[in-house]
Amino acid sequence: MDISTQRLTLQDTTGQTTTTSLIQSNNTSCCTVRLLDQITIPQYSESVIKAAVHLPDSSNLLFEPSSSFSQKAVVLPTALIKVTNSQTHLTIINTTNHPYILPSNTYLGTVSSSLLICATTSPYQSQSTQFRSSKRRHYSLNSSHKCYVCHQKFLSQNNLFHHLRVQCYPQELRHQIETLTQHIDSASHRKKIQDVLWKYGKLFDLRQPSKINITLDHVIDTGQHRPIYTPPYRRSPQDHQTITEETDKLLKQDSIEPSTSPWCSPVVLVRKKDGTTRFCVDYRKLNDITVKDSFPLPRIEDIFDQLSQSTYFTTLDFKNGYFQIPLAINDRPKTAFSTRDNHYQFKVLPQGVKNGPPTFQRIVNQILGPARWKHCLAYLDDVVIFSRTFDDHVSHLDEIFYLLHTHNFRLSFEKCTIATDSINYLGHHICRGEIRPNNDNIRGLLETPTPTTPKEIFRFLKGAEYYRKFISNFSRIASPLYKYNPSNSTHPSNTKPTIFTLSADEQAAFEQIKHILTTDLVLRLPNNQLPFKIQTDASQLGIGAVLLQTYPEGDRPICYMSKKLTPAQQRWSPIEQECYAIVKAVELWHHYLHGNHFILESDHKPLEALMRKSQTNNRVW
Repeated sequence: MDISTQRLTLQDTTGQTTTTSLIQSNNTSCCTVRLLDQITIPQYSESVIKAAVHLPDSSNLLFEPSSSFSQKAVVLPTALIKVTNSQTHLTIINTTNHPYILPSNTYLGTVSSSLLICATTSPYQSQSTQFRSSKRRHYSLNSSHKCYVCHQKFLSQNNLFHHLRVQCYPQELRHQIETLTQHIDSASHRKKIQDVLWKYGKLFDLRQPSKINITLDHVIDTGQHRPIYTPPYRRSPQDHQTITEETDKLLKQDSIEPSTSPWCSPVVLVRKKDGTTRFCVDYRKLNDITVKDSFPLPRIEDIFDQLSQSTYFTTLDFKNGYFQIPLAINDRPKTAFSTRDNHYQFKVLPQGVKNGPPTFQRIVNQILGPARWKHCLAYLDDVVIFSRTFDDHVSHLDEIFYLLHTHNFRLSFEKCTIATDSINYLGHHICRGEIRPNNDNIRGLLETPTPTTPKEIFRFLKGAEYYRKFISNFSRIASPLYKYNPSNSTHPSNTKPTIFTLSADEQAAFEQIKHILTTDLVLRLPNNQLPFKIQTDASQLGIGAVLLQTYPEGDRPICYMSKKLTPAQQRWSPIEQECYAIVKAVELWHHYLHGNHFILESDHKPLEALMRKSQTNNRVW
């Protein structure tokens, strides 16, 4: 082998020789990598970006970043990548104290095949140095394909996946994959989904607890406040035994560690409905002095609107999601708690601390990156992947699993659904552009016995209100029960609770709401390709409206609105009340109507004169 000329000479037993080049002709030697979509990288954070690579599918390519990134505080590391459908994913790190924007089509670097890299050396090195350097580089590439269970190394990612499937994945994974895909009728479709699940089987391997790979930790900002110490409560022997068992579990999971912290919050044991006990720490005093994190959670209605045109869905749920989030080392002492024998602090994000949900949402948003709002969304630990076609869904599933796998997330098999045509998500059932209340949630409301205290009445009312958009004239129907709102200072629940009997009107309202919930409450999800229509109405007691869209089979409701009129508004003239209904409906649904023509329907004839005659009534005009 002549390293200086990069040629290899082979001789057979007859003495004949063959010479070949060590450098293969490969179109990956100088293929460029460019950013697909513009992205804003938050300060002090890591993001996964999607890039375009005009190459056939491959899983053993070396990405080398552009030299322009070496001069900036925004870092693109050298990495092994795979190319699927001319796309790949890269990790980028913003080390600055301000967001950094990368425009679409930004030149990121180049990719090369691993064989080319292993065979090529610098002309300025000696032959022995060149050979050692080549071996080291080849070994580093192989070490990246290492089994996380037995630590064996492989030449390619495909070899590693085959090894995991045959030897190192847990035995129950095969049953789990069969269970997750048994609803898929097509054998070819089922195999495609199963291949993706086997490829990323580590996501379902719960034999060992895991923490995600991310630079962002949860921080508990208490300013300069002195440590708060609350001594542990006295307990029965049974409770002490329960606390000991729970702390032993947390120690084995590497979720807590012994502590010498001056902080201490008390342990509380909460009895669950099934008779078991939940181990909790009461962080209310700590939360009172913690600076609020205002990172937004997505609007549930906005999530539903994104699903209107999709026919394939996957829902994912993180296994003990909070315990997969690392806690900043300097803030671990603030989570300390005591048992009768020891003092501990959390190493991961504990339940009950302030700003836990914003931190979790920020991390999930960062990991999912540009896929969010295109074919994937997350509300805290509830992730939904949605697609219009099956092939798209396989591609989207592979992309999201790759992102979660790269960051070492773990999923709860029992709470995941894969490639279905309908889902139960955030308390609703969604199927082919239609949305209904979740039957399990409705069942809980229907099984509510007749309330005997104001608190029970209001609890039932708030549960029903979650589905008020499905119910026409909800405010009028529920009007007799609204006086039990605790915000009313004259409300009976503000005094000592007493058992009482509902009046006839209140009992009728309670029963009517339960009856309506037994009907098929179905709405269409909005379709931006169709025009909108609003129908409004008003009475002496309240106003109502419905947002519709016209389909070939007729008008389909998107959402209902109703509102009780105040005593002053009840004295308005009919035309004023009708106008008020129109204004409130347009305000409520402006995000659908803005920039679009829509139809407004009302049964109040005098409204026609508004556009023909000048008005002296300022309230109407």
